[in-house]
Amino acid sequence: MGRGTRLLLAVVCGVAVAGVYAGQPVLGPMGDALGVPRGSAGWFVAVGQLGYLAGLVLLVPLGDRLDRRRLIAGHLGLVAVGSAITATAPVAWPAFGGLAIAGMFAVVVQTTVAYTASLSPPAERGRDLGIVTSGVVAGILGARVVTGTLADLWGWRGSYFALAGLAVLLGVLCLVALPADVRTVAEPYGRIIRSFFGLFAQPLFLSRGLIAFFLFASFGTLWSGLALPLAGEPWHLSETQIGLFGLAGLAGAWGAARSGRWGDAGHAGRVTGIALALLLGSWAALGQLGWSLVVPVAGVVVLDFAVQVVHVGNQHILTAAFAGRPSTTIGAYMVFYSLGSAFGAAATTKLFATAGWPGSSILGAALAFCALVVWFTTRTRVPEEVVVNA
Repeated sequence: MGRGTRLLLAVVCGVAVAGVYAGQPVLGPMGDALGVPRGSAGWFVAVGQLGYLAGLVLLVPLGDRLDRRRLIAGHLGLVAVGSAITATAPVAWPAFGGLAIAGMFAVVVQTTVAYTASLSPPAERGRDLGIVTSGVVAGILGARVVTGTLADLWGWRGSYFALAGLAVLLGVLCLVALPADVRTVAEPYGRIIRSFFGLFAQPLFLSRGLIAFFLFASFGTLWSGLALPLAGEPWHLSETQIGLFGLAGLAGAWGAARSGRWGDAGHAGRVTGIALALLLGSWAALGQLGWSLVVPVAGVVVLDFAVQVVHVGNQHILTAAFAGRPSTTIGAYMVFYSLGSAFGAAATTKLFATAGWPGSSILGAALAFCALVVWFTTRTRVPEEVVVNA
């Protein structure tokens, strides 16, 4: 798998997932323009996550049946459609519809990850997954920087128009530049869906999925709620300034981009525990936002580093353990991600309205602690050597 291919696939992941999270730094202005109360503004992110959940169940398993290159291009085109609908929405309901469409087809990310796993030699799978998956975190956080800047220049709608254009361009590039992924045997779709739900009975899969739920609920608690205290007392930051907090997160994600090599060396399980402890500790710094900006920035870097390390490790272990169905496995695993992110987005804005940022910080720390407990209680259920060498 060449460097150019890895880079293109990482950018695809980043742009697709950015469509789900682009509203985070502009929840207030977006809600005001579309008539949605501030206490319910988190649903602009949550509805995209629910669309994502539907796509994980219905669309991602198609990657184990059809040419993933064509799926990637087609899904990018529909991400563009959803983003364009959101950008032109005069009231809330078409915006929610557009966000649901963009979220549903943003599961192109999981098709891309499975495509990467299928192209990579086993000894390099962790490295390739680490690089491509880093595009996901970069897209989530980079969307904050870009959206915040465009919101100050052209309003929040400009960011969705930009995402639509980028998605169309990337779809064309994928058709031209990526190798075909032709199936010699087309397995019935019904059988694939049954195997999708059968994964939830597997102990290894379920333990990694529960870790992902709490991991991304904690992640969503930060990034869906952070704009609210930064825009209020005592900081009164603009959308551009709020968006710049994404740069701190990108630093953490970049630092973890090579974390897949730890999985290649057989250390994914132990590294997961260390990263989850760091995630919990990061909330001690993030909780200081009421009096400092510097300390929380350090917390952002640590949190995003930890999230990326755990996420790459989970995918490395699962694609090795269930190598025959990478698309189905990644899609089912990401159900936990989608539910966790939606929970964090909705809960943090609701809790902030009643308990302020301290309440959101306690929620984020509690979710991180739950992830650590799941890892600790299930860490010896399946020997790591078996998984790594599967």
